[in-house]
Amino acid sequence: MAIPLLLQNLRLPLIGAPMFTVSYPELVIAQCRAGVVGSFPALNARPQPELDAWLTRIESETLTPYPGVKASAPFAVNLIIHKTNPRQAEDAAVCIAHKVKILITSLGAPPRELVDAVHGYGGIVLHDVIHAKHAEKALAAGVDGLIVVASGAGGHAGRLSPFSLVAEIRKFYADGLIVLSGAIATGGAVVAARAMGADMAYVGTRFIATQEAHAAAEYKQAIVAASTDDIVYTDRVTGVLGNYLQDSLVRAGIDPADTQAGPGSLRLSNEQGKAWKDIWGAGQGVTAIGDIPPVQELVTRMATEYRQTLDRLVGIGE
Repeated sequence: MAIPLLLQNLRLPLIGAPMFTVSYPELVIAQCRAGVVGSFPALNARPQPELDAWLTRIESETLTPYPGVKASAPFAVNLIIHKTNPRQAEDAAVCIAHKVKILITSLGAPPRELVDAVHGYGGIVLHDVIHAKHAEKALAAGVDGLIVVASGAGGHAGRLSPFSLVAEIRKFYADGLIVLSGAIATGGAVVAARAMGADMAYVGTRFIATQEAHAAAEYKQAIVAASTDDIVYTDRVTGVLGNYLQDSLVRAGIDPADTQAGPGSLRLSNEQGKAWKDIWGAGQGVTAIGDIPPVQELVTRMATEYRQTLDRLVGIGE
């Protein structure tokens, strides 16, 4: 399958998912220096002129990898392609000026002129999808790969099993880049993602419970303590279905058992950063999370799990 050159030779075939209010420069830099792709939503940089400063800092501080890592990985920026994002054009212009190597677009298929601009300096565009029909629209816009968000992913997530969703997309995208999201928190799960037809894994929740994540200590501890029973799949927060920690919803005034309230009844937008700090997204992968290590330690552990899983599978097949 076709993996772009800039995504080859990573320590793990893994992209750290961009997480609203969580993925700040400290986390992105640590991920890249550990040998996996780090990313952040452009909307995390506030006010908008801060985006330029963030990119400058990340570019500078990812030049040197951690000891024992061959090379730092590239970083990615997530752009919300939707009319409700007033910063879309400005953020895109800043990313293009910095020649950001990887853009991750979400919600709406990216305009062709954006894709062409990124291709013009040798970058790539990846697009989030939760359904095959969304994948077809994004590919028509010229994107270089798909981030397939299956059930169990933290934050906005799809309804479909990763087995069925990846298989359906592979019918018309046989050799293209697929990055799979959905309850991936260990090196073994990265192997499983590749076994079912994805090229890379997209990991978010596991990185919230790290020392470098820009998340409250209570949020990190809640993830460590959580089980799948604590994850609620609801559209009450934004109008789009997603996975959240139940206790944070209750504290925000959302009763998960209330079937009468409509989608987006809390009506939090991406610009309401303060409110979002109290609504904690998390995926079903919380069951595999038991500590809050530095990113370097976590990636080393996952790389070891990845190799051990491959070795075990080879042994099973003999």
